[in-house]
Amino acid sequence: MFLRSGWPELSAFWAMQVETAKDKWTSGPRYDAWMGRWSKLLANEFLSWLNLPSGARWLDVCCGTGVLSQAVAERCAAASITGVDASPSQVAYAKEQRSHGVAYHLANAMELPFGDGSFDVSVSGLGLNFIPDPERALREIARVTIPGGVVAGYVWDYQQGARFVREFWDAALQYDCEALSFDQGRRFDFCTPEGLKKLFETANLSRIETRSLDIETQFSSFDDYWQPFLTGQGSAPTYLANRNENIREAIRERLRASSPISNKDGSITLPARAWAVRAGVA
Repeated sequence: MFLRSGWPELSAFWAMQVETAKDKWTSGPRYDAWMGRWSKLLANEFLSWLNLPSGARWLDVCCGTGVLSQAVAERCAAASITGVDASPSQVAYAKEQRSHGVAYHLANAMELPFGDGSFDVSVSGLGLNFIPDPERALREIARVTIPGGVVAGYVWDYQQGARFVREFWDAALQYDCEALSFDQGRRFDFCTPEGLKKLFETANLSRIETRSLDIETQFSSFDDYWQPFLTGQGSAPTYLANRNENIREAIRERLRASSPISNKDGSITLPARAWAVRAGVA
């Protein structure tokens, strides 16, 4: 028998499970097909902005398939690089494909298995918004980073700037009211400069800075744009996999009609913006 005082906590738990079910991370190769190529472009922009000295101990939280971890290995002359993620399939793929100079571990971002001050730099690329309790995770990230160290990350601008995703949700909302509960622009309201600053303040981080990371997402054809939505990885593909064929077809044709398809070669180019944040540990 449940005590009445426990009901709010129980309700919050089940709400968290429902939200988590909206994003699947069950295949490294499919995730790379969906997001990997853009992750690499963002990682390079992000690391150029951080411009940190060599010899640091790096932690990559929510490392996924290891794109950011590998970029650190290639660019930053790190003393060590550790990547952690809660998805067994993502970690296994990272170990197989991007293990050079990186030690990957299966771990919960909200309960990191490291001692206080184990790292000089802790980062997270495109992952903070998928953690069930990002405030708790950020406090953990700050805990394992040395005083004076750097905590930083980046997330997509889901509300406006990540056009390859935003165009999809705008099309889906024309045909399916349930798309609203999956739309990352609605679900992840802290993915703005103001929201990231507020989130980082909850972990008592200091000297908080934000900036945009701007790239172009280029597709050779409409099919090249559409196919990643069929991977079943992440929010939009998970949503689409659970729609009937009529809705999927309607969304696809709406996107085809609204996409800026080149008359010359059929390619599509869409701007994409992420928001980056960095702070110091007191």
